[in-house]
Amino acid sequence: MPLPPTSRRLSMHMPRSCSLAALLLLSLLSARAPAAHASDEIARYPERPIRLLVGFAPGGGTDTTARVIAQRLASAFGQPVVIDNRPGAAGNVATAIVAKSAADGYTLLMGTIAALAINPTLYGNLPFDPVRDFAPITQTVNSTNVLVVHPGVPANSVQELLALAKASPGKFTYGSSGIGGAGHLAGELFSSLGGVKMVHVPYKGGGPVMVDLLAGQIHAVFATAATAIPHIRSGKIRPLGVTTLNRAGMLPDIPTIAEQGLKGFDANNWYGLLAPAATPTPIIDKLNTEVVKILRMPDIQQYLFNQGLDPAPTTPAQFAAYVKSEMTKWARVVRNAGASAL
Repeated sequence: MPLPPTSRRLSMHMPRSCSLAALLLLSLLSARAPAAHASDEIARYPERPIRLLVGFAPGGGTDTTARVIAQRLASAFGQPVVIDNRPGAAGNVATAIVAKSAADGYTLLMGTIAALAINPTLYGNLPFDPVRDFAPITQTVNSTNVLVVHPGVPANSVQELLALAKASPGKFTYGSSGIGGAGHLAGELFSSLGGVKMVHVPYKGGGPVMVDLLAGQIHAVFATAATAIPHIRSGKIRPLGVTTLNRAGMLPDIPTIAEQGLKGFDANNWYGLLAPAATPTPIIDKLNTEVVKILRMPDIQQYLFNQGLDPAPTTPAQFAAYVKSEMTKWARVVRNAGASAL
């Protein structure tokens, strides 16, 4: 229908500045629509199941930590949190998957000292960068490792084990949850400081390596306390020393390796929760709030403590700084030991 004469005249004589202003307003409204939609999605997060990747097989300390957090997080969010075990290359497989995932908060990583702090130096060319490719959420736990042996090994102390290894160079075996893991590097540090040569046997997780230790297929393991404690209590394996500078609260009667003659021996194990880089800050903050709350629950703390795990919640910034400091520390250990995954 044609415009009335008056309207036609007004339109024809409308100032050009008014037309440009109208176009600009329309453009701004169009640009705001996607932004508003994205903001609404963040506010409603999570709206579907969350996938939490673990770089090791079920049964180890990383898996134990992930599952207890996933269970409570699912209750808090009203959405499933699904554990996805992707063992391989000391956590590198799972870490690489998360690094390349969408930064929307629906794919998370239970990261470890191995993939985030040790492997960058141990491996020649990783498909991810621990600093560039991830948004830290919180450290979750510290896990004291403990040197344990099969009962058939005639050693009741670190010094007796060193003597045994020196008597049979290249024949004494120790297993780990994978090349580059905390257990592997603890063994390298032990060999370096103790002046012995042990044969490293890598597995795909703490569970499988413990199965072979119990069967007598390997001599020793620098195991997570979570994996070792049940078998220590049952007498199926013998503990010789813990890997941290101070004795572990859950194993107070077991001396440290350092106090048994290897001065300066310190190999703390830790895990933490991360998301892909560029995940929106409100989502990171929401996850941090909930996970820290979980780690401070008395029943969760007691459960983790019984598994040999010490809750260690942090802010995202604190965890980011800790990862960087650990990368520097373990790069030095790897180079001094001459260790390589290649």
